[in-house]
Amino acid sequence: MILRYKRVLLKLSGEALMGDQGFGIDPEVLQDIAQEVKEVHALGVEVAIVIGGGNIFRGITASNYGVDRVTADYMGMLATVMNGLALQGAMEKEGVMTRLQTAIEMHQVAEPYIRRRAIRHLEKGRVVIFAGGNGNPFFTTDTTASLRAVEIGAEVILKATKVDGVYSADPMLDQEAVMLPRLTYLDVLQQGLKVMDSTAISLCMDNKLPIIVFNLTVRGNIKRVLIGEELGTVVQGG
Repeated sequence: MILRYKRVLLKLSGEALMGDQGFGIDPEVLQDIAQEVKEVHALGVEVAIVIGGGNIFRGITASNYGVDRVTADYMGMLATVMNGLALQGAMEKEGVMTRLQTAIEMHQVAEPYIRRRAIRHLEKGRVVIFAGGNGNPFFTTDTTASLRAVEIGAEVILKATKVDGVYSADPMLDQEAVMLPRLTYLDVLQQGLKVMDSTAISLCMDNKLPIIVFNLTVRGNIKRVLIGEELGTVVQGG
C-alpha cells in the first residue's frame, strides 16, 4: 500500500467528541476515533493531533456573556486538556502509545510542549496529542494546528468535520450549496469560506502546507485520505 503522506497532523474539534449529545464526550465516538487513528498508525503514518475544547467550553462565546476574554480563552485551553486526556486514554486502551503535550505547563497530567521532544516521540512511533492551544489567548485551535504542523514538519493538515468537505454555502440551510473539491488559500480568504480562521490559513499559505477537509463520521475516511483517494476538499496553492 502506497501512502501519500508519512507525517500528518489531524485537527479535531471538541464538537467532534460530542456525537449526538449536546455537551461533553460520547464514549462511543471517542472509541471510534481512537480505532481510526490506530488503523492509520499501524500503516506506519506518524500522527499528531490538535484537539479543541468546544464540547466543554468555548472562550469566545463565554466572553459574549461578560467573562473577560483572556480569562475565557484560558478556560477554553483547559477544556482542550480535558479532551486530550480523554483521547489519550482511549488511544492507549487500543494499545497505541500516546503522549499528551500542553502549551500550558501542568506536569502532573502532561508533558510541556517541546518541539524536539514531540518530533522524537513521532519518530519512535508514538501518537502525540497537542492540547492547551498555543498557550496564548485570542488564538483558535485552528491556528494552533497550523503552527504545530509547521513546527513538526507535517506534510498535511487533516481537518476532520461532520460534512463531506467545504461547501459554497451552509448545506444545512441552502439546498443549492455545492461541495468544492479544490480551493486555493486565496479562495478561502477572499470568499470567507469557513475552513479555518484567516490566521491559520495564512500560516499554511506562507509555508505551502496543504489542508484536506473531510468527513470524520464516515468510518475509514482517514485511511482513505492517506492512501490517496479523492475525498473531501483540498486547500493548497494555485
